[in-house]
Amino acid sequence: MAAHQQRNAGAGRVPVGRVAATVDEPRVTIARTASLTLVAMLAFAANSVLCRLALQHTAIDPTSFTVIRLVSGAVMLAVLLQWRRLVPGRAGNWGSALALFAYAAGFSFAYVSLPTGVGALLLFAAVQTTMILTGLARGERLGAQQSAGLLLAFGGLIYLLLPGLSAPPLVRALLMIGAGVAWGVYSLRGRGIRDALAATGGNFLRTVPMAIGLGILGIGDVSVDMTGVLYAVLSGALASGAGYAVWYAALRGLTATRAATVQLSVPVIAALGGVVLLGEAVTLRLTLSSVAILGGVALVLLKRR
Repeated sequence: MAAHQQRNAGAGRVPVGRVAATVDEPRVTIARTASLTLVAMLAFAANSVLCRLALQHTAIDPTSFTVIRLVSGAVMLAVLLQWRRLVPGRAGNWGSALALFAYAAGFSFAYVSLPTGVGALLLFAAVQTTMILTGLARGERLGAQQSAGLLLAFGGLIYLLLPGLSAPPLVRALLMIGAGVAWGVYSLRGRGIRDALAATGGNFLRTVPMAIGLGILGIGDVSVDMTGVLYAVLSGALASGAGYAVWYAALRGLTATRAATVQLSVPVIAALGGVVLLGEAVTLRLTLSSVAILGGVALVLLKRR
């Protein structure tokens, strides 16, 4: 009888280490998600700075930059997948790869003449708009505050694009907006992915034939130098390949609202990078547009769940 009671008591007892792990697990998950998100935001901003730096201060053309960026990202991820003894290309899908390619190509061609901060602002304004409109299409509704925020954000975007001495070139601006839409689609498709590295690697590998096709189309305008190639490789292998794998991993712990909100930090980081590394000026139009766009989107996202 005593032995039976002792067994029952033992069955109900949970090891101290297991209790601690259970209690600490949410905290560890939140800390991990926050760390991954911070690294991803820095990578996104680094892409803007590296692309602008390459196209402004080296001889590389946007087609070559895009091709080298995507191929180096694919190589970097393939090596990482081989190290994990996974088959490159098994995960991912063609839809996400197409969105990734459209983003990368539009991004490079837009940054030929867009300042770093303006480009990042247009890019992530389009990202937020894409994600918000997707939510509306799926049945979400906006209250008065959110509707006002959306109007404020669109007003800021229109003000940024209005003709004037400090307005960005319209064609390049539209290319960056298109890149932002593609990135928004890519981010939405990445939510719920279990193996971020495998999915990102598969997507990058699928962009390689698209990149080669783009390279063939632009073969007559090819111009490269070693510094430009270095920037493209850094953008592809580290800021894009590794950075996007980190972003897909972070998305597992983020709601759609939070995933959209945290990306509001990127234009600010990119603009600061442009000022420090490229000597770009912060204009009054950019400042006012940034306040309107980022503030408006923040109002939209503030009470969405």
